[in-house]
Order: sequence, then structure tokens, then C-alpha cells
Amino acid sequence: MERIWLEKSYPKGLAFEIDPDKYNSLADLFLKYTKLYQNNTAFINMGASISYQELAQQANDFAAYLQQDLGLVKGDKFAIMIPNTLQYPIALFGALIAGLTVVNVNPLYTARELQHQLKDSGAKGILILENFAHVLAAVIDKTDVEQVIITGVGDRLNKIKGAIINGVLKYVKKQVPAYHLPQAVKFNRAMAKGAALNFTPVEVVGTDLAFLQYTGGTTGPSKGAMLTHRNMVANLEQSNAATKNVYEVGKEIMVTALPLYHVYALTSNCLCFIPFGGTNLLITNPRDMAGFVKELAKYPFTVITGVNTLFNGLLHTPGFDKLDFSPLKLGFGGGMSVQRPVAELWEKVTGTRLLEGYGLTECAPLVTMSPYNQENYNGSIGIPVSSTDIRLVDDDGMDVALGQPGEMWVKGPQVMKGYFNRQAATDEVLKDGWLATGDIATMDENGFFKIVDRKKDMIIVSGFNVFPNEIEEVLVMHQGVLEAAAIGVKNDASGEAVKVFIVKKDPNLTEQDIFDHCHEMLTNYKRPKFVEFIDELPKSNVGKVLRKELRS
Repeated sequence: MERIWLEKSYPKGLAFEIDPDKYNSLADLFLKYTKLYQNNTAFINMGASISYQELAQQANDFAAYLQQDLGLVKGDKFAIMIPNTLQYPIALFGALIAGLTVVNVNPLYTARELQHQLKDSGAKGILILENFAHVLAAVIDKTDVEQVIITGVGDRLNKIKGAIINGVLKYVKKQVPAYHLPQAVKFNRAMAKGAALNFTPVEVVGTDLAFLQYTGGTTGPSKGAMLTHRNMVANLEQSNAATKNVYEVGKEIMVTALPLYHVYALTSNCLCFIPFGGTNLLITNPRDMAGFVKELAKYPFTVITGVNTLFNGLLHTPGFDKLDFSPLKLGFGGGMSVQRPVAELWEKVTGTRLLEGYGLTECAPLVTMSPYNQENYNGSIGIPVSSTDIRLVDDDGMDVALGQPGEMWVKGPQVMKGYFNRQAATDEVLKDGWLATGDIATMDENGFFKIVDRKKDMIIVSGFNVFPNEIEEVLVMHQGVLEAAAIGVKNDASGEAVKVFIVKKDPNLTEQDIFDHCHEMLTNYKRPKFVEFIDELPKSNVGKVLRKELRS
């Protein structure tokens, strides 16, 4: 497909190509810029801040502990299961400079979900928030995890404030269930021990794995997308090329409410701001919208990333429209479609643009982005970022005509190496260097793309991928269920919601039985919101469930 977007829609001065080998690794990039911007504030959370110099030193201390005390070596997998707190970047960069592969884990995972991801990745160590340590305790014997570090929300705040927050969460709000992990070490204790140890520098190169970033699949369990250091360097260079004339060195404050364990915020917020010496304002609990708005009022934030539900939530929270938006330059929406009413209201309230992009875990994640000079929301996902090719193909793998829908195939230095230990699944989506996304799109005469459908049955709930097969597998575990099928249905609050169709084995089975069962087995965004009991599932002549018929 001709790259017509380059001449017709690229902003003046935007590079057609980036250098994916500009840095040997994320570790090299981190060490370079933490030294260059040592006095700049890197992260802020709950009133506490950490400079680039302090971040570099604390990451070094954590790396020394991982290496010298825990005995982890280059290539070992290390899981991080915490929300947006200062501990996250410290642990992230400590693990990366130690040559480890980071396995990001959703803190809200159930025991079943956590066991699968830890076992599948082969993670040898984990940093986990104490609120969820009981979940790990229930499955750790069924994984390869040998080393556990536990942290509390307030561990990197000042001693008094941190102790109060941790105490309230544990003893007043009762949010830290009892757990038994006798081998576990407290985070602050690990940091103190690391500070007394000497870290031996590790050579990390572009082909080394930086992340195993887990994503679902249309068949089988979730899979770890192998993202190399080169993949990640390429994607942050692509993102930064697209915002070259937007961000100013040392002057930006990025609102980071999306979780850093999700690849969107990991790249677009955490990693991309390092070369600019920018500040990430970490929001630990964005579901507390009133508290979120109160926090925003304290800082002259200049950029915010989010998903449609987050922007919509802010717009309908009292006090948001009274904030000072004069420093705000842009809002970036991704993870799910940004709805036109939300985008237009955002522009009206804030006086700034809300630009949409498109990405997926397998691309680290950015693929397309609305150009920074776009004046208004146009309903598209933008144009391909630098060094990215896109084809739209029919069922025979042939390019479709301009304006016609076709499956989006992506090629670029950000495309993953493959799925960890799953060659068959890798071969299904990687075709001669092209990644078959499963999304159906069109391209207009100026090179702007628009998603019109999905070839695969993925459901997107508030920016998170939910795959029907996992829901169905959990449902049929219930002794009262004979057969089950899951689909996505439109939902104003979350974009889509999960609806399930159940064929009963037990005639007394109720909706509440299904809800209770899923509450134990699935994290919140995967749980069905709607249940319909039917006599028989529609199937093809070979027995495949026809979800398309259920959707219609």
C-alpha cells in the first residue's frame, strides 16, 4: 500500500523514519537522561516527588538487591504487580538495568489469572502490593517464583504520611487481607540492603527481551508478547517524533492515571517522557474521580493520556470544569475508541484538542496517531507513525482498493518478536514481518485510518482487551453450566461490556449464580454484565459457536 500519508498529512518537519538503534537498550537511554536531567522532577505521587538523579540512584539500589542478594541474572523474568506509585518506576528501571525481563501484572488479577501468568512466564521474582499478597500466597507453590518483595501504597512517601496511609488501608479500611509468605521481604528493607551492595553493570542489547507483556487470544490462554529493548526504543522514538513540536524539554507534566502495568501508559507516559526530562504525575486510584480532580488542581499539567471512559468520567466530575487548563496542550486518547460527544465536550471544556491514536500490545503499542496539528476530532485513529507501514488486505491477503475495508497488517521496528513459547500462535499473526492485527479498517485519500470492525472476537472494556474464550472457559467450570458463549455489547460507560449466553445443565441456575462464580474467577473488567439463558447456542456445521449470530 502506498504511504500517501507521508506527503499529504505528515506535519512539516516530522521525520519519515526513526532510528530504532539510537540507544543500545532502555537501560542505556535511562542512564543517559537521568544524568542529563538529574535535577528535574521525574515522578510525583501523593505529594511526594523523586528527581531523575534520585530515581537513578534508587533504581541502582534496587538492581543491586535483585542481583547481589536475590541472585537474579540477566534474562530472568521479574514480575511487577503494583499500581501507580513511586515504587513502580524504581522497580521497573532497576530490573531493566539489571538485564531482567519485566512481566507486568494487573494487581486486580484473581488467583487463577495470576497463577497462569506467573507460571507461563517463568517469573523467578515478584514485587507485589501487600493488598494483593494473599492472592499470590494462594498460588505461589504452583509457580516458579522464588523471591517475593512486598510493598505498601505509602512506602515511598515521607515516613509519617506513609505510615498513616498504610495503617489506614490495613487496619481501618481492612484492604490488606491476611497472607502467609514467610520468604517475603519488605520493599523498603530491600532498598536499604541494595544501597549497601555494589551493583555490577550488565550489558543489555537491543535484541534482549525487555518485557513479556501479556495479552489475550481468540483461542487458548493469554500470551506473553515478547517486546525487545529495540522494539521499545523504536516505539518511544516513534511517539516522540510525532510530538517533537509539542513537548518542551524539562517543561512538561504528564498526567498518568492509566496504569503503568498497561503497555499504553508504560510507553506513552513513563518511557517517552524520559528523553524530554518531563514529569509524570502518578494517579494511584483514578476511580476516585473527586480525589483525582483535587490532585489535578495542584499542578500545572500540560499533557494527559487516557481512554474514553476516563475522559468522560472527568468531564462529569464536579470541579473539573473549574480547573486551570491554560498550561494544557493536548489530550491523547487510545486503548478504545474515543466517542465524538466526549471529544467535542473535552475540547469545549478544556479548550484543547483530544487526539486519538491506535496501538496494540504486540506493537509496543503505538501504530497510528492523529497529527499534533490536527485542529479538531475527526473520528479517525490518525496516520501511521514514523517507520511504519500498513496494509489493508482481504481474506486472500490481497490489498484492497482505497476506501475499502480490509484487515490491518502492520510492519515496523515496534512489532514484537513473537509470543513467548507459543510458536503456533506467533505464526498465526506474524506473516513475513507483517503483524495481522485482526482489526478491519479503511484509509482515506489523505492516509487517515478508521477502524470499522474487528475480525476477531475481542471485546474492549475501558481500554482493556477481553477475549471470549477465557470468559467461556470460566463459565463452563460451573457445574450448572452446560455451554456458554461471550460477546461484547455497546455500553455508554465502558465502550463495550461482556454479555454471556448460557445453556443450563442445572435448571435452577440463576443470573446471580453466574455473577458470583465470575467474581471469584475473573478480574472486574472481564466479568459479565449481562446474562441470557438460551436453549441452544448457534453453531456451524463443524460445531463452532457462531458469535456473529449472537451479536445480531
